[in-house]
Amino acid sequence: MIEGVPESWREALGEVLADAEARRLGGWLCSEERAGKCIYPPRGSRLRALELTPLEAVRVVILGQDPYHGEGQAHGLAFSVPDGVRLPPSLANIYRELAADCGGERPTGGNLEHWAGQGVLLLNNTLTVEAGRAGSHAGRGWDAITDAAVAAVAARAEPTAFVLWGNHAKAKAARVPGLARSAQEGGRHLVLTSPHPSPLSAHGGFFGSRPFSRANAFLEANGRGRIAW
Repeated sequence: MIEGVPESWREALGEVLADAEARRLGGWLCSEERAGKCIYPPRGSRLRALELTPLEAVRVVILGQDPYHGEGQAHGLAFSVPDGVRLPPSLANIYRELAADCGGERPTGGNLEHWAGQGVLLLNNTLTVEAGRAGSHAGRGWDAITDAAVAAVAARAEPTAFVLWGNHAKAKAARVPGLARSAQEGGRHLVLTSPHPSPLSAHGGFFGSRPFSRANAFLEANGRGRIAW
């Protein structure tokens, strides 16, 4: 599996990718595909978040849970869909909050590669899913790999904004010592938490949480520029 990891992330992830759990994950994914199961995103795009946002370029981390499980939706970036694909409800709510927070019209396209190219790491906790079965690859070994990626960002000296939507993202952050300290005591990183943008929870505090302007204010105050959301 390590062969597919972008160079900037290899040192940070090398140990966990060499572990037996990662080898079991790779073997299990191959066996699932040989059995005829459809897995999203397709091969070649499962580490897209790491490819588009090198470790040294990360300014913001947005954590998702697992990829979209509908045909043609997942392409390796949390909450993002390829050009021409209808906006999923959570992303539509993200855009609603973005417009309310920063002004302007709501975007119509769901491809977030332009965020990733500016240093926004759009990382799901689990990087694959079986078609039509949300959460089906949870607990198969991705957690250790994505935990290590988040920990690598949190260990850097550069102040970074971590945007945690929903209890699942908060639980992941709690597993990373450096990030957990920032969340609890106020450290060099900004940790923004709110309910998930899903229609089931967005009205419980996601709307009005202003994550985009707050992240930009933090980045600018620390000399790291701003994201053109």
